[in-house]
Amino acid sequence: MTDAPVRVIVNCDGAARGNPGPAGAGAVVVDPAGTVLAEVAVGLGETTNNVAEYTAAIRGLEAADALGAREVVLRSDSLLLVQQLTGRYRVKSDHLQPLHRQVRRLASGFDRVIYEHVPRERNVEADRLANLGVDTWLADQGRSR
Repeated sequence: MTDAPVRVIVNCDGAARGNPGPAGAGAVVVDPAGTVLAEVAVGLGETTNNVAEYTAAIRGLEAADALGAREVVLRSDSLLLVQQLTGRYRVKSDHLQPLHRQVRRLASGFDRVIYEHVPRERNVEADRLANLGVDTWLADQGRSR
């Protein structure tokens, strides 16, 4: 890839309508100038908000890797996710530990990954994509929003 971006920003978000409930994961990958390089919106079925948050981070990192990025700034409005990925909080929930390991494994494939907590109002596009994932899953199930 000759035009692969060296550094990208991944905004990710998970959504669950109920906890657990119908859930989705969303991520948007942009270059430093803000140009959208990739978008992810996926329905996850019935799961928890924290599983959705981790899945969004995983899908965002996978998209960055597919673009050939070497450095990633991963932004999320989930303080729990960011604090767990930076090692400030332990991952106590057994069901989150495999997802945490998967994020860390994906992150190890980059030269550098920075984790940043951002307020919800700076994560609107990822939130929109996560909710699109929920809506798509619900529609596929023949259920309304």
